Amino acid sequence: MFDNLSEKLDKALHVLKGHGQITEINVAETLKEVRRALLDADVNFKIAKDFTNNVKEKALGQNVLTTLQPGQLMVKLVKDELTELMGGDAEGVNLSGNPSVILMSGLQGSGKTTFSGKLANFLKNKKTKKPLLVACDVYRPAAVDQLHVVGEQIGVEVFSDRGNTNPVAIAQAGIAHAKANGHHVVIVDTAGRLAVDEEMMNEISEIHKAIKPEETLFVVDAMTGQDAVNTAKAFNDRLDFDGVVLTKLDGDTRGGAAISIKSVVNKPIKFIGTGEKMDAIDVFHPSRMADRILGMGDVVSLVERAQEQYDEEEARKLQKKIAKNQFGFDDFLSQIQQIKKMGSMKDLLGMIPGAGKALKDVDIDDDAFKHIEAIIHSMTPEERSTPSVLNASRKKRIAKGSGTSVQEINQLLKQFNQMSKMMKMMQGGSGRKMMQMMGGMKGMR
Repeated sequence: MFDNLSEKLDKALHVLKGHGQITEINVAETLKEVRRALLDADVNFKIAKDFTNNVKEKALGQNVLTTLQPGQLMVKLVKDELTELMGGDAEGVNLSGNPSVILMSGLQGSGKTTFSGKLANFLKNKKTKKPLLVACDVYRPAAVDQLHVVGEQIGVEVFSDRGNTNPVAIAQAGIAHAKANGHHVVIVDTAGRLAVDEEMMNEISEIHKAIKPEETLFVVDAMTGQDAVNTAKAFNDRLDFDGVVLTKLDGDTRGGAAISIKSVVNKPIKFIGTGEKMDAIDVFHPSRMADRILGMGDVVSLVERAQEQYDEEEARKLQKKIAKNQFGFDDFLSQIQQIKKMGSMKDLLGMIPGAGKALKDVDIDDDAFKHIEAIIHSMTPEERSTPSVLNASRKKRIAKGSGTSVQEINQLLKQFNQMSKMMKMMQGGSGRKMMQMMGGMKGMR
């Protein structure tokens, strides 16, 4: 995510991050490189120029050149300006209605239908919300079928009327169905349209006027860069939407749309799509994204994802097993499954400060645990619960059954033993405190 921009900004700020003498000349040179990095990321020229002018003005106002750590202060100023440019604070969706109606709009092929499902899944997992998906795309072949498949996949009801070609009537009927069946949120998926298509733009305006949604979201493909920004402006002029959704952000190495769209349309980015899976959706936090762009990681989001998978009862059981030296490969497998639910490995590692830069050229497969799982699944129940019984002949059998080598099994056993020792050590005061803190933070959400 934003790999090219991160690399270029890191190079631009490299001089200032060091301990050498910092002058007004190399500050100006650095900001020139920062502006060039933003332009290469497909950020509008005026926005890039205003950005660097603002940073320079604040730097001179805070006497950066005479501070003890001028490089760090300059990085902070760039980070703060990036945060402000992308919207400042995170903004959620308005769910004040009964039911709350969310209208999805966007271009053809922007990933709107898939994201409608992701949003429904996101709200459903908040436990207090019962969403309903409404299929109002009456033009694209199999669009209704696609939404039904998505709904079935995430366990959310889909309302459709295949014999009706009037999207306004379908949307109204869907809202009536939601009221009658206790749905808290209605997500109306509309047909993709082009800003130049007057008839289609009039149609979505009519839907908007008829159902009066609490929230209108514009879905756009982040990989289209400045085109995404221009399209968002054209839509906003007609629809006056409430927020932007950037899809396919995991494949966007430049970042131009994310950085400049708020400045152009004056509407916040509310959600981002970070992968193909139905749980690959995040609330957009400008400050956290600025940290990631500047290679500082995103520990807060990493902790939040861990908390979503954290089960207090399972954690208590695990503590007891570790205390009694009963931690086995079934427990190890369970921990792997929880990590996999948190998202793609490269995305997770990118949230660790410094890891993104270190892993820049490393291709991390989401199936990184596949051979470990194959080895464990090839073990007998006894071998999983008591790894100490694994002798040479058993290892050969497991290697043959899992398509791996004895060396790989020995390596896994070594890693498993190291992990077991570490977890045993954590059974002390600091480990218990960490468990208690995780539980407390989960309760605060």
